[in-house]
Amino acid sequence: MGTTTLLGCCSFSWRCNQKIIPSDGLGNWISRTRACCSDENICDGFWKRRTALVSGVSLISSAVLGYSGGAGQGLAAVKQGLLAGRVPGLSEPDEQGWRTYRRPDEKSGGHGVGWSPIIPYSFSVPPQWEEVPVSIADLGGTEIDLRFANSKQGRLFVIVAPVLRFADNLGDDAKLELIGPPDKVISAFGPEVIGENVEGKVLSMDVAQHSGRTYYQFELEPPHVIITATAAGNRLYLFSVTANGLQWKRNYKDLKKIADSFRVV
Repeated sequence: MGTTTLLGCCSFSWRCNQKIIPSDGLGNWISRTRACCSDENICDGFWKRRTALVSGVSLISSAVLGYSGGAGQGLAAVKQGLLAGRVPGLSEPDEQGWRTYRRPDEKSGGHGVGWSPIIPYSFSVPPQWEEVPVSIADLGGTEIDLRFANSKQGRLFVIVAPVLRFADNLGDDAKLELIGPPDKVISAFGPEVIGENVEGKVLSMDVAQHSGRTYYQFELEPPHVIITATAAGNRLYLFSVTANGLQWKRNYKDLKKIADSFRVV
């Protein structure tokens, strides 16, 4: 368990030297600070108070985590807390090594008070594709719900956007057809994916029905990207699969299969 200690500054003349060293065989790193000061009584009192503070924080942390005396249990509790934003959702691989991702019901995310939980979605990826962190600095900002990538094949991301951004009469069970026809949808939402106007870049537009839900799929160039769009609840889903020119040429079949696998469940 790591402990963060805040050290204040004062007018006394003293210096601190910080050293980061491995403390055990488990790969855990601990910050140890040695201090020198001009008044031994001041130093002695400072380190006693510091020790008491660290002990108090450790006791509080143990209580919050439900620690019962076993080091393994405490570590497990910390690791569980780190998974709040990225709950694993991949299945075991099939015979070809492909895995299916389903957005976990317990995964955090949403658009604030008054919004229903995000309806789960799923898709399939080839071997060696893994989830990567999402940043609010990414194109699409806070509405990017998930990213996956493979450094040799390409990358994908899912945008989940409130339909109220685009229309105020769709209710809580939006239909893609009510948002608009394919050409209107790609003109309105394509820039959200590629960061620029899509005029002259759309190579194809397809419409499909799966389990009573309508999906639009668009292939754009440049950049090389396949966008699958649908609506569910009070949100619009945009599933984007993209790659650079060489990756696109070598892996188009798999990239198209990924795009075709997207479903809101």
